[in-house]
Amino acid sequence: MDILKSLLLGIIQGLTEFLPVSSSGHLEIFKVFLDFSYDSTNSLFFTLIVHLATALSAIIYFWKEVKEIIMSLISFKKDENTFFAFYILVSMIPAGLAGYFFESEINYLFNGNLILVGFMLILTSFILYLSDRFNNSNKKLNLKSSLIIGFTQALAILPGISRSGATIGTSIFLGLNRDIAAKFSFLMVVPVIFGSSLKIIFDNEIDFNNNISNYLVGFSAALISGYYACKWMIIFVKKNKLIYFSIYCFLIGIFSIIYSILNG
Repeated sequence: MDILKSLLLGIIQGLTEFLPVSSSGHLEIFKVFLDFSYDSTNSLFFTLIVHLATALSAIIYFWKEVKEIIMSLISFKKDENTFFAFYILVSMIPAGLAGYFFESEINYLFNGNLILVGFMLILTSFILYLSDRFNNSNKKLNLKSSLIIGFTQALAILPGISRSGATIGTSIFLGLNRDIAAKFSFLMVVPVIFGSSLKIIFDNEIDFNNNISNYLVGFSAALISGYYACKWMIIFVKKNKLIYFSIYCFLIGIFSIIYSILNG
C-alpha cells in the first residue's frame, strides 16, 4: 500500500471514528476499492494504528476533563471524576472479554466482507434513527448503564456497526444527558484501543521496516481529522441531527450489499 492510500484511509478513520457511520465498516469498504494488499495481521494492525490516533485525538479534545479525572485519581478523591473513570473501566469488561475469547473470529471479520458490513451499517442506521426520536433526559451514569453501554461497544467490534453511534444511541435510550453520552462514548474507547494495539504488537510478528512510513502517514491523518470529527459530532448530538447519518448509513449499507453481490 502506498503513502496516498495510507493518507486516505487515515482521514477516513479519523472522520468516521466519531461521526456515527462506522470507521471499521468504511475501512473495510475502502480496503476493497483501494486494493489493500496487507496480510490479515498487518491489515488489522493498520486498522488499530489509525484507531490509536483517533483515541489520542479524543484525549486532546477532552484534555481538560481528562486532566481533572487524572488529578482526582491521584488525589484519591471520591468525586464525579473518579466515578466517571470507574464507569469507563466497567464499560471495558465486555469488549475485553470479547477480544480475549473471540480473537480469531474477530480477525476473520476484517477481510473485506462487504455483505456483513452492509447489513451492520443498516443496523447502525436504525439505531441512529431511533436515538433521534428520544427526548432529552438527565439521568446520571451509573454501574448498570456503563455496563450496558460496554456491551454495546463490544457489539460494535463488528465492522459496519458504528461504535460511537451504538454507544451514544444506547446512552440516549437509557436516559443519559446527550453531553454526557457523547463524552462517555468518546473517552470509553481510549483504554480499549490502547489495550488492543499493545496486544496485536506483542502477539504478532509485524515487519515495521517495510510499512513504517505508511503507518506514520495514516496515524497523522487520523489524528488530525479525528480531532475535528470529535468536535463536529458533539454539535450534531446536541442538536438531535443524527437522522442525517442514519440516512447515510442506510444508503452505504445497501450499496455495499449490492456491490458485493454483483462482484462476488
